Amino acid sequence: MAHTHEKNHPYHMVDPSPWPLVGALSAGVLALGLVFWMHDSGLWLAFVGLAMVLLTMAGWWRQVIRESRAGDHTPVVKLGLRYGMLLFIASEVMFFAAFFWAYFNGALFPTDAISGTWPPPEIHTFDAFSIPFLNTLILLLSGCTVTWAHHALREGDRSGMLRGLALTVFLGMIFTSLQAYEYAHAHFGFGGDIYSSVFYMATGFHGFHVIIGTIFLLVCFFRARAGHFTPESHFGFEAAAWYWHFVDVVWLFLFSAVYWWGS
Repeated sequence: MAHTHEKNHPYHMVDPSPWPLVGALSAGVLALGLVFWMHDSGLWLAFVGLAMVLLTMAGWWRQVIRESRAGDHTPVVKLGLRYGMLLFIASEVMFFAAFFWAYFNGALFPTDAISGTWPPPEIHTFDAFSIPFLNTLILLLSGCTVTWAHHALREGDRSGMLRGLALTVFLGMIFTSLQAYEYAHAHFGFGGDIYSSVFYMATGFHGFHVIIGTIFLLVCFFRARAGHFTPESHFGFEAAAWYWHFVDVVWLFLFSAVYWWGS
C-alpha cells in the first residue's frame, strides 16, 4: 500500500507562499508612487514600491530556485512554466501595443490642440541617429551575447556561458545609463501634450523592462556560477533569454516609430 505522502503524479503542488500577495501589493504601491510623482508629489512612495518589488523578486525567485533544486520541476512542470512565460510575454506585447496605438493615433490624426501637426510645434525631438541609434546597436549586440551564452550552455561550455552572460548584463547597464543621460538632456518634459506623454511612457516603461531583464540575467549569472544550470535543465536561463529578446524587439519598434519616423 502506498504511503499517503508518496507523489503519484508529475505535477508540483506549490506550498503556501506570501509572495503573490506581497508582489501584488508591491506593484500597486509602485504604480501609485509613479502617479504621485507625475503629479509633482515626490518620489518617496515610488522608491518604497520599488524596494518592495525588488524584495518580492528576491524572495519569490529564491523559493522557485529551491523548488527546482529539490527536483520538483518535472518535465510536465517545465512545460507549464514555458507556457506561463509565453503568456506573460504575450501580455507584455499587448501592454506596449496600447502605447503604440496612442502614438500612431496622435501622429496620424493630430488634433487642433497640437496645431494639427506631429510632432507638436513646441517639441524639439531627439536625433534618432545619435544616442537612440547607439542604444539600438547595444541592444542588438546584447541579443547576440545572450544567444552566445545560451548556445555555450547547451554545449557544456561553462566559461563561454559566463562570459556571454556577463557581457549581456554589462550592455544592459550601458543602455540604461545612456537612456538616463538622454532623459537628463531632453528638450521637453513629461506631460503637457500627447507626444511627450506617450514618448516618456513608452520609452520609460521599456527602460524599466531593460532594468528588470538585466537583474534577471544577473541572477542567472550567479546561478550559473553556482552550477544550477545544466545542458539538459536550464529553463530559468531560457526564460531570461526570451524576455531579453522581447525587450530587443520592442526597442526596434520604438526606435523605428518614435525616434526615426516620428522625428
